[in-house]
Amino acid sequence: MQQTASKTRYIPIGLMLFALFFGAGNLIFPASMGQNAGANVWWAVLGFCVTGVGLPLLAVMAVAHSGSRSLEPIASRVHPWFGVFYTVICYMAIGPCFAIPRTGTVAFEIAVNPFLPAGADASALPIALAVFFAVALWFAVSPSKLVDRIGKGLTPALVLTLVVFIVQSYISPMGEMPPAGEAYSTPGKAVIQGILDGYNTLDAIAALIFASLVIVAVNDNGITEPSKVSGEVFKSGLIAGVLLALIYIFIAKVGAESVAAIGMKDTGAPILSESAKIFFGQEGALLLAAMVILACLTTAIGLISCTASYFHGLTGKFSYRVWAVIFTVVSYLIGLFGLKTIIVSTIPVLMFLYPLCVALVLLVFLHKSFGGSRCVYAWTIGLTFIMAAINGLETAKLSSPALEAFLKSWVPLHGYGLGWISFAVAGFVIGMAQKALTGSRAQAS
Repeated sequence: MQQTASKTRYIPIGLMLFALFFGAGNLIFPASMGQNAGANVWWAVLGFCVTGVGLPLLAVMAVAHSGSRSLEPIASRVHPWFGVFYTVICYMAIGPCFAIPRTGTVAFEIAVNPFLPAGADASALPIALAVFFAVALWFAVSPSKLVDRIGKGLTPALVLTLVVFIVQSYISPMGEMPPAGEAYSTPGKAVIQGILDGYNTLDAIAALIFASLVIVAVNDNGITEPSKVSGEVFKSGLIAGVLLALIYIFIAKVGAESVAAIGMKDTGAPILSESAKIFFGQEGALLLAAMVILACLTTAIGLISCTASYFHGLTGKFSYRVWAVIFTVVSYLIGLFGLKTIIVSTIPVLMFLYPLCVALVLLVFLHKSFGGSRCVYAWTIGLTFIMAAINGLETAKLSSPALEAFLKSWVPLHGYGLGWISFAVAGFVIGMAQKALTGSRAQAS
């Protein structure tokens, strides 16, 4: 009986992972991308799925493949101090600084604000966020029941609401797709911009954190052999990835077709809310409200749980519940600044975090090929760090125009925000050369 259960356990784990991934950014960014990509939306979706689906799947698999249960020991292969530094920044980004507040504000903008009288949003936001985060905290303080509560309870309801919405979008499309915007004007540009748009979901960073929940769930099912754990994690991640890809395709399509009916919007929130009204009238707004609340709530629960667990273990101070309360309160306070401010503030940080994430994930898979030599990790991440920091500063409008022009002229793909790739490759080559010349046997743990 247990053996039979083990063979199918990856299904609810995969649904749990999908529910944890699918939240605020997964709703609003594909819709906004669809409007701007227009006729080239499918090329943009292709790029979006690279960083919004493929990279999160690789990140989850990398953690399982590494033999570790968390991000810090993997990042510490570069240097112990870098391990703590990068892990703390990742947790703060997917936790109380950006992702958790974003879940609450998106839920408010789509599920609450459309039903309020004109001008009532300023006074209603603090109340709505308080209720939202109180519910999220209640779920998060019982982490032992996380898989069952999310995988078996909230996820089916979420998927059901999405299916109804998807079907109606194909029965009654809102209009023709407009010409592509400048950033998406050619298929090649659309793919690259879609890759950068996928950063906004934060899912690859979150995957490095959520992987621990997946591995624990697999272990709790009696599977502990490394190769079998990796296999179960892959199957669970594949379920989550396929569901995410389908949702992105649908939301981007709705965004592209919505321009003719509602015009261009600044963010994805009004695109979705107004589209729902066109599809179903006021009932459509209620349907979307249910979908958004479920999506955002499940993500907030997972992020609060993971962040509180990590800082409890890192500091050894305060209990898990105290940390959960602290980060929930901080998320609430940041959420009061509103969705637009949070989105604008997040992008420079993502331009810094994502290149390091990609480089680290690839190094994990290549670990055995260079014997786990620390110098390879250090050189690759070190040079990637330089360009990632420059990308972040440029996005924040804090870099030197002269340096920016120089890098665009001499560093491949820098103008597209992907100049770090050549630096990462150079770092890997230098690290391998040092290993070969010095006979370095120092290994990353």
